[in-house]
Amino acid sequence: MSSQPSPASVQRELTPLSIFLGILLSLVMGAANVYVGLKAGMTVSASIPAAVMAMLVLRVFLKRGSILEANQVQTCASAGESLAAGIIFTVPALVLAGYWTEFDYWTTTGIALSGGLLGVLFMIPMRKVFVVDNPDLPYPEGIACAAVLQAGEETEDGEGTRSDSARALVFGGLLGAVIKFGGGFVGLFAGHLEIARAFGSRIFYYGADISPMLVAVGLIVRLNVALLIFIGGVLSWVIALPMLDATSVLLEQGAVEGAWELWSTKIRYVGVGAMVLGGVVSILQVRSGLIEAIRILRARMSGTHDDTSEDRDLPTGLMLLVGTVSVAIIAVLYWNFTGSGPITALTLVLMLVLSFFMTAVASYIVGLVGNSNSPVSGMTITAVLATGALLTVMGYNEGPKAMAAILGVAAVVCCVACTSGDVCNDLKTGSLVGATPRKQQIMQLIGVTVAAFVLAPVLTLLHKGTEGGIGGKNLPAPQAQLFESIASSFTGGAQLPWDMVALGVGLGIVILILDAILGARESRFRLHLMPLAVGMYLPFGLATPILLGGIIAHFATKGAPDRAAEERRMQGGVLFASGVIAGESLMAVGLAFLAVYGIKGPEDCKTAMTLLAALVALVAFWRMTMKVARSE
Repeated sequence: MSSQPSPASVQRELTPLSIFLGILLSLVMGAANVYVGLKAGMTVSASIPAAVMAMLVLRVFLKRGSILEANQVQTCASAGESLAAGIIFTVPALVLAGYWTEFDYWTTTGIALSGGLLGVLFMIPMRKVFVVDNPDLPYPEGIACAAVLQAGEETEDGEGTRSDSARALVFGGLLGAVIKFGGGFVGLFAGHLEIARAFGSRIFYYGADISPMLVAVGLIVRLNVALLIFIGGVLSWVIALPMLDATSVLLEQGAVEGAWELWSTKIRYVGVGAMVLGGVVSILQVRSGLIEAIRILRARMSGTHDDTSEDRDLPTGLMLLVGTVSVAIIAVLYWNFTGSGPITALTLVLMLVLSFFMTAVASYIVGLVGNSNSPVSGMTITAVLATGALLTVMGYNEGPKAMAAILGVAAVVCCVACTSGDVCNDLKTGSLVGATPRKQQIMQLIGVTVAAFVLAPVLTLLHKGTEGGIGGKNLPAPQAQLFESIASSFTGGAQLPWDMVALGVGLGIVILILDAILGARESRFRLHLMPLAVGMYLPFGLATPILLGGIIAHFATKGAPDRAAEERRMQGGVLFASGVIAGESLMAVGLAFLAVYGIKGPEDCKTAMTLLAALVALVAFWRMTMKVARSE
């Protein structure tokens, strides 16, 4: 398989068509990922789905296009998708904390735009460190994305294959949309099933969400990650929950409500402790890369750094201009949050330092285990803790303005970390297919700029049009709730259960030791700390459908000789799953829009219909995925 494009295709890379398709997919996937992250507490990388969609549109519908055009499309689309993750993990915390009653459009847009642009810029001096000059990093998702692009380029008799891919995408979208419409509007079935029983002073609980989208998430992240999320859920809900005395909560509420009360106030903070440890360990792992990136950045600023024409980044002057504008936007936002010049300056400097560190961490982790496994939660928690501690030392730790200052730093850092990790992954894919780094960086700037302006309206629609709003049972926004609770502990709110956080740190140390043993034995199964910690923190109902998706992916790829063969087997399944995610997410946004204007369907949920819908979805996933896998 060739890794370099033909001379003809080199001439078609950054074209009006690739820019238009990239912007379109950036908007669609950005909006879809807002819903996914608010519901599931995690997002999936859009690089591979966007690459397949790009090849599909260019080759099947338009009968033209090159591998480099398709690569530019996925670069732009995934940049918009990653920015959505940075926003939904943090900005809703301002509403949950009561600082806002609704999402402020310009503040949300300013955070997204400046954080996304800085994520692209900070990655530029690190490209040579982590992408070009680091052969030890495997880049599983970057290489897989390149394999998908190359397979689409080299298929000469692919009309049937491409037609099947188109059908998989459309059918997945219809399935996700129809089930979401049937459950969320018509009320034919419930969104989740759960059961809890109290035996004495102990509560035993099990739950599962009925969501094809979550099965799709599991299929895309594969069995290892899906299983770790499930194990984390079992540790929290099946093992830890019955160990706690529930007498007090059972006196006031039922077993189901009591289970949620114990989990939300105590157990999930074990996962927080593990995530904090993961973020600190990640920073230590990239210390040498940080030093080299600083050296390259200084060389660029002094004009002594020389790029070849084939391996050229954005001009230093443009970097300085975009960076200055981004920092100016953030300074205005922080001034509006705090009303204090010294605190604005302090938080601005802290944000820049943390963002540079987290860019290196995100780049390293993406190269090691993929973008979907990047410990963004741990990095953002680190930012919240560092900002809260510093403001406490400065005596600025009371009231809503201090809360806004802490969350403002965390929000920008989270956007930077999410965007830079995606940029790193895309640059690796581009290096494998012969793309020009400078042109990819231009598309990344375009992607985050366009997506930044649509995130606030989508958040507003979902908050106003979903029962319970953001933070309710239908859209729990677990990450935003986490950051709000940590920030409030520094500003006079309820104190965190630090004993549970410490327990999570201890458990994280044990997990790191076990993972090191598995790594030394070259085991295919790894105990990555972050997905396991996330599983401990998320509602248990999310873990079961994600695991089912991972199991389907396992059987589809069983016996594949290498990663490239796995990706070919999974191409139909990934496309189908991507369609399901887009279909359910966009339908949810549409239903929220209707609800804002008072248009709601009947509420008549039936358990039998719920189980039937779940069964239909699972059969569809199995058939679509295994059909392509058997044909490989």
